[in-house]
Amino acid sequence: MSQLGPVTLEGRWIRLEPLRLHHATVLFQAGAPPEVWENLMDEFTSHEQMETFIRTAMALEAPGRGYAFAVIWRETGQAIGSTRFYDVDVVNRSVEIGWTWYTPAFWGTQVNPEAKLLLMQHAFETWGARRVWLKTDIRNTHSQAAMRKMGATYEGTLRQHRFRRDGSLRDTVIFSVIDPEWPAVKQGLLERLG
Repeated sequence: MSQLGPVTLEGRWIRLEPLRLHHATVLFQAGAPPEVWENLMDEFTSHEQMETFIRTAMALEAPGRGYAFAVIWRETGQAIGSTRFYDVDVVNRSVEIGWTWYTPAFWGTQVNPEAKLLLMQHAFETWGARRVWLKTDIRNTHSQAAMRKMGATYEGTLRQHRFRRDGSLRDTVIFSVIDPEWPAVKQGLLERLG
């Protein structure tokens, strides 16, 4: 079995490359619209916060606990968001995909389906994952709809799972794809991408 990361994954529209400090300026600009952070646990209101986010993500690589990516729009070579593998469980071959965000101009495009295709294909077919899971705030119905459309299975809701930035309690919705389901999920993503 190969390592889960760090690795560069190439698609038709996007490239996922290891998140590094040289991405900070462009990602800070991509994340400038406040709606990007509406349903996420973090919000980056300064370049320094974006650099800290990247340094923290990079620190997870050495112990093999997580691998963050800059999402690059291939046509321009610009970073348009970020996503990552985390909560890596090598023994049980399980990994979460999350911390995903894109600049709003790319919402509802081929970017998210292709990112999920690249990540899951690498996890299941190269790394040998048995389970890939995703989670989101119960308020984030857009993200839940995307997970269902992708073919992920709803597993449940963690009630009062964590605090949001505003101090309110968040319920967290969990979805997953397991290895016997991956071929059908892959086919669905490929069909969506044409």
